[in-house]
Parts: sequence; structure tokens; C-alpha cells
Amino acid sequence: MTDGARSATRPGSTPREVATHCPYCALQCGMTLREDDTGVTVHPRQFPTNRGGLCQKGWTAAELLDHPERLTTPLLRDPASGELRPVSWDAALDRIVTGIRAIQDDAGPDAVAVFGGGGLTNEKAYALGKFARIGLRTRHIDYNGRFCMSSAAAAGMRAFGIDRGLPFPLADLGRADTLLLVGANPAETMPPLVRWLTEQRRNGGQLIVVDPRVTATARQADLHLQPLPGTDLAVANALLHIALTEGWVDRTYVAERTSGFEAVRRTVAAWWPARAEQLSGVPVADLEATARALGTGGRVIILTARGAEQHAKGVDTVTAYVNLALALGLPGRDGSGYGCLTGQGNGQGGREHGQKADQLPGYRKIDDPAAREHVAGVWGVPADDLPGPGVPAYQLLDSLGTPDGPRGLLVFGSNPVVSAPRAARIEGRLRDLDLLVVADLLLSETAALADVVLPTAQWAEEDGTMTNLEGRVLRRRALRNPPPGVRTDLAIISDLATRLAAAETPTTEAPAAEPASTTAASTTATSAATASARPEAVAAARFPADPAAVFAELRRASAGGAADYAGISWARIDDQDGVYWPCRTEDGPDTPRLFAEEFATPDGRARFHSVDHRPAAEEVCATYPLHFTTGRVLTQYQSGTQTRRVPALRRAAPEAFVELHPDLAARLGIDDGDPVKVTSRRGELCAPARLSVGIRPDTVFAPFHYAGAGRANSVTNDAVDPISGMPEFKICAVRVEKA
Repeated sequence: MTDGARSATRPGSTPREVATHCPYCALQCGMTLREDDTGVTVHPRQFPTNRGGLCQKGWTAAELLDHPERLTTPLLRDPASGELRPVSWDAALDRIVTGIRAIQDDAGPDAVAVFGGGGLTNEKAYALGKFARIGLRTRHIDYNGRFCMSSAAAAGMRAFGIDRGLPFPLADLGRADTLLLVGANPAETMPPLVRWLTEQRRNGGQLIVVDPRVTATARQADLHLQPLPGTDLAVANALLHIALTEGWVDRTYVAERTSGFEAVRRTVAAWWPARAEQLSGVPVADLEATARALGTGGRVIILTARGAEQHAKGVDTVTAYVNLALALGLPGRDGSGYGCLTGQGNGQGGREHGQKADQLPGYRKIDDPAAREHVAGVWGVPADDLPGPGVPAYQLLDSLGTPDGPRGLLVFGSNPVVSAPRAARIEGRLRDLDLLVVADLLLSETAALADVVLPTAQWAEEDGTMTNLEGRVLRRRALRNPPPGVRTDLAIISDLATRLAAAETPTTEAPAAEPASTTAASTTATSAATASARPEAVAAARFPADPAAVFAELRRASAGGAADYAGISWARIDDQDGVYWPCRTEDGPDTPRLFAEEFATPDGRARFHSVDHRPAAEEVCATYPLHFTTGRVLTQYQSGTQTRRVPALRRAAPEAFVELHPDLAARLGIDDGDPVKVTSRRGELCAPARLSVGIRPDTVFAPFHYAGAGRANSVTNDAVDPISGMPEFKICAVRVEKA
């Protein structure tokens, strides 16, 4: 039983409730769950990020808890019929362990891989990374956050020495004199955030949106720049060019707090506004108005999101906007700065504690000898036993089942059949595996291909922590136990680690765990120190199923790292309504605002990096004359595994669609609602046409939440950013025809 969880409320008993957070986006809106004999209901609560607001996804989140399609027993593929059949947990776990052992005995530890998710709690993300590296001893682990935040993360690391989406509280948005949103549509992706945009404009601030579509957010803007997809970097360089020409660069800030500006100055000198207009389609007058608002405003914030980041030059594009912010002296200035709008629920925490291919807990690099020694010490293993860096998500997925790639894959909290670029190819790679294991609460498109499916607990049935888009660590609290037959991800990891260890040669003594400040962690330490020498007992101690014990160990593992949680306890989170990292000691301060005095670089200075526009990885041609881009809709989330099963959300957005301009539709003989086919060099999607004057005539759009014929990622380009590994979701060349 997880801490605080209880059985379902019996008829006639007093309703109970728990304060927790929405399971969806990185805003992590506060909500209260209440259960009585009719079921679980959602109620808004006052919390700093959402201030009592919830979107339709949040309001309906509890409908999945008792959904008829929910998985409540393990499934095993019958070799005779090829169908998934219900089995016991012992049978499912035995099949997994036997499969893993056979693969690794034949091809080595790296022949089995792990793929995680940005929605996992901090505890689960930490345990999954630890399990991959010392349970499976594989270097192959990455997660779907590579498709979300990786470009902004890499740009932040090279400029600031640290990656935290928002280095200031969300409330700063409401005080900004100028707010520039680049490739962000929070009115649909995280609607409660719009309250801060409304407050900003009510206070006299100016909202400027950069997006190739007239989105719900763009319609609220004072100024909307509508560039050709893939030209955001050129727009940023042109804005900095104007700022230099008009004398709006903060020369004192640049001299005292940064390095590398001269190379950037030389690069942007070539980006006069007329050149940027010719490339991007954004009028010179709009570029000048935007630069003026940024350069002369008192409190100025620049935010990027997936529209700017999901490109094969995503790191450079974000870097161009960071350069602009640094030149204007924004980062570290009260009420100003650069930030990134994190997407997934734990997109921030999920990338800090070991799910990434090149990372150890605390945002440490896995190839750093000091980092390896520290984490290995916490884990009770020699540093030399830790594997080296793995490969980014798409490279990992594309190698599955190939002669040199992994032959087995364990998936937790992800659905790459829908979410990966060039999805038909990745689906084929998954089918080529000797062993595919998926842990999920519903039979996703990826789970439907699996050899073994394990049913997992939902957000209202587990305790743990999440880290929201501000770097604020929050408490997820369990309302009730999982249904009979369902286990938490931590319990699954613990079970697998224990069974995998059972066949190993016994050791002479169990590893001694360091004492921790919490009772749960101290109990774990005692258990580890006195456990039987049997390998399975050692593994059980190393991989506890109790999230409180896991978080206590995470604190020690992250101590001294960039993302330092050492001073954060569950009790402190409860007392403060969230704690901002870094927080290094229990009695020391947390860090709501970064960069006030210095940056997290060796010399304390932020780094400019000279970046220049380059074309998309795939340009239009006579055969594929149109640009294709993807995005979200209001009532769906990620791959749609959950939201497509909620009746109200399904009614609001029942199927995929292809958005195109009426002028383009007229040229192609397409009417609103006609079935159309979008074809790229990689595949096609078929969906009804939706005509809109809010999209450029040279561009078509489709949401990426849907499977089957409407799967947008059948079309998208698998070219990746050379630094971050981010695929180019946001632009490729297509043709459109009536189906």
C-alpha cells in the first residue's frame, strides 16, 4: 500500500478527499479529489499556478480511474493464437525475466533497453534509471521527453549552465510589460495559464505571439508574427539586429555578466529586417514593433515552446532567443528573463534524475568521473560497474530489432507508436523485437504490440512528487489503493529487479545503505545493511517499492548536482505548497529565482553562442510543395491514450483533421469536411479537411494525438538535432490531395 492510500469508499460511509495535482501538463494545477459511494470527483483548489482554475482535461481526469477499458490484470501474448491473454503476475514476470536473461546471455547487457516517460513521478523516473543501469546493466535508456524539452534543455545548459524551464515563478508573467511567446499556444495546451496572460494585458502589458497559425493564444495577442515554419531563428536574429541598431542592447550587462557577444554581433549584423521578411514572411514593420517592445519595456519575458524547439535546428533556434534575452539584459533581472514552457506533467523532473541516455540523478553527466563515483556510492556499487552513455530516443527506437540494436525493450509511461516521428517505421522496429514489455494503465497502441503488458496504478492511487514548469517540486497524493491486480510502477521495478537478481551468484554481504533523515529511508538502510546475502534480497533492498524511501535516496543521489533536491522533504513540500530546486539543505532556502547574482557556469557568466539560420532538413519541391506542421488541440493530450477514452473529450475532438487555408483548398478542389490525404516521403495520413484562414496558404497542420489512418507522425520527418536529438516534428514537405 502506498503511503496515504486507502481502499475505495464503501457505500454509506463518509466521503474522503485528498489535495493533489492534475495528471496532465507541466502546469500541475492544484485540485482536490473527493470520493463517495458514487465515485471520485474533481474539485478545483487554490494553488499558485492555476489559482483555482482547471481545463476540461483536468475536470474529467478522474473518469479514467474506473474506466471499463482499464487494465487490471497482466496480459501475455499466446504464441499459438498471437493474442494477448490474461495471466497471473507470476507468469508475466517470469516471462519477462526469462526473456531478458535469454537476450542478455546471448547478446550482452545492452541488448535490452528501457524507454520511459515525462509523466512519471520523480521517484519512478529515478528508480527506472537506476534499474536500467544496475538492474539490467544496460546503457540503453531514454524517454519520450527527448521529443518534448530536449532542445530547450540543451540551449539552457550551454548558455546558463543549468536547465530549469522557468527560472522564475509563473506569477512574473502577469507583471511583464512585454511578453513574447515563440511557438507556444497555452490557451489550448495549458488553459489555466491564460489567467496570467489576461492579468498581464489588464496591467497594461503587451503580448506578442510568434506562430505560423492563428491559434487561440495568437488571437489574444496585441501583435501576432506568422512566420513560415522553420524560420524562427532568422526572426530572432533580425530582432537582435534591430536592437543593436537602435541602441537597446544593455552594454553594461553584456560586459559584466556574459561572454561571447562579439561573435553573435557579427552574425546578426547580416540579418537586416528586409532579409528576414523575405525568408520568413514576417513584415519589417512587425519585426521593428516587436524589437521596440522588447528593447524599451521595463519588465520583459521571452518564452519558447515546442513550435520553436521541435526542429533539427531546435537548439540553435532556442539559443537565438536566449542570445536576444541576454543582449537585452533580461535573465536575472527582477520581473524579466528567458524561459521555456515545459510540456509534460513531469517534463522538468523527469529529465533531472536519470531517465536520459547521458544522465545520472541531480542532472549529472554519466561520463563525469566524479558524478559516477557519487551516484555509485549512493547505489552501493563500484563506479566502474555503471554503463556509459546511451543514445537519444529516436536513435534508440530506430535501432530496435536490428543486428546491432537492442532485442528487448521495456516501456513505462510512453506510447511511441503514436508519438515517435516516422511512426510506421518505429512500429515496425517494435514488431521486430524478441521481447516487448509495456507497463500502462490502458491498452495503448504500443501496448497492443507487446509480448507482455503490465497494468499500472494511476495518479490518484500513488504517492510521490512532480516538478512543474517552474522547477517547483510538488506532492502527488494517493486517494485510494490501486484496484486488485494492479501494481505501481515502483512495485513492478522492484519485482523485476528482485527476480533478475535471483539467478545471480550469491554475494558475501549485502551493500550497506547510508542513513537518511526520513523514517522510510532509515528503514530501507537498515534493511539493506542486515539483508540476507542472497542477490534477490540485495536487489529488494536496492529497489524499494515505497515512494517515500525512493525519494529519500533521490535526495542523497542528487545532492551537490545542478538539480539538487537534498533539502527537499515531503513535509517541507506540504508546508510550503511546493519547494523550488536547487535546495541544498533542509534548513536552507529554496530558489524561486535563478541568476540574480551569477549563472551556473564555471566563471558565473552566461554564454552567448553564435547561431545562424539554416534550411529545414527537408525543403519543399515540385512533388512535395507544401509545408506540414503538427500540434495539439484543447481537449486532447500527448498520444491520446487517456484523453481519447474520456467521453466528453472525445466528443469535443473525436478524430484527426487536416487544417488548410481556403485558397489552397480551392486550388486543390477540396471543400470543408472532405477526406484528404497528406503524403510525405515517409508515409501518409488521411483525415477530414478543416478550412481556416488562420493558417498560411503554403502550410498544412494536423494534431498529433491520433492513431490509425489519422496518425500525423506517419508523415513527420525523423531528422534530428545534432546536439539534443530532437526530431523535426514541426516541418516537413508534403503534398495534399482529396482522398
